[in-house]
Amino acid sequence: MENLLQQIEAYKNEMKGYIAQKADEVEAFRIKYLGAKGLVKEVMGEMKNVAAEKRKEFGLVLNEFKQFAEAKYDELKAATSNGVAAATSTIDFTLPGDALPLGSRHPISLVRNQVVSIFQRLGFAVAEGPEIEDDWHNFTALNLPENHPARDMQDTFYISQNPDWLLRTHTSSVQVREMEKGKLPIRIICPGRVYRNETISARAHCFFHQVEGLYIAENVSFADLKQTLYFFVQEMFGNTVKVRFRPSYFPFTEPSAEMDISCLICGGKGCNVCKHTGWVEILGCGMVHPNLLENCGIDSNKYTGFAFGMGIERITMLKYQIKDLRLFSENDVRFLRQFTGAV
Repeated sequence: MENLLQQIEAYKNEMKGYIAQKADEVEAFRIKYLGAKGLVKEVMGEMKNVAAEKRKEFGLVLNEFKQFAEAKYDELKAATSNGVAAATSTIDFTLPGDALPLGSRHPISLVRNQVVSIFQRLGFAVAEGPEIEDDWHNFTALNLPENHPARDMQDTFYISQNPDWLLRTHTSSVQVREMEKGKLPIRIICPGRVYRNETISARAHCFFHQVEGLYIAENVSFADLKQTLYFFVQEMFGNTVKVRFRPSYFPFTEPSAEMDISCLICGGKGCNVCKHTGWVEILGCGMVHPNLLENCGIDSNKYTGFAFGMGIERITMLKYQIKDLRLFSENDVRFLRQFTGAV
């Protein structure tokens, strides 16, 4: 029995020094010591050779030996992960972790959020609508009946299976839907993506983003429109930017105007971006046409309103001095990483 106890102690010392680096080495330990033909079972088989008066004492030793082997096996399993032993790993888990690089917002999202924030401070609520629209909301209700020549101002993507449906060409359709609800007064801005069948270039794309605004109440004047847009320009571009209004034509507003700001790149001195005029057009606006009010069930003799619309890409290009519209949709991480903030 004395020799057997020495053998058990030798096995325990052997197990103490066992290091497993891979899962198959842990399995090899199990087979050698705890398998059906393992050393633990072999030692326990010697119980039949122990004198009867010492079997109880020897049984305790054998149980302790078996438990020791099982504990060592569990330790090896826990310490081995993905085939690499934690005890021999070169990674110091007590060190602080590497900081993960934070993503940045897309410049279109940054400017959109800033535009929305500015108008929300003036009491405008955000309204949204579907990107697939019917002809009524996209054209006819906006004072563009069928065969109206102003429809040619926009190259439209029509749904081939039903030509009465199309990809909206502007977010004015959202304004129509809000006006049809009949809840007056109305003071909304409508940000969203729009689509036009245009050749993709540095200055044009088949999809882009707009923010349109609408205010309808009693006694709304063109002066209200101008002051609203003056506030927007100062908040977006600063107090030093100059503003001018030029007469224009839009079928859904009368009178209509386009608003220009002094070129941010050359400071109004003239450059290629502003075509050497010193001015850059940023939006169209005007008083809501009475026909549009009547089409939506609003009494044009009692209510008046103004509307405006701008391309977010145009504002973004001016704000960040970006000269190629295609950069916004190319998903080039090098380009996008330049923009930070959570406006």
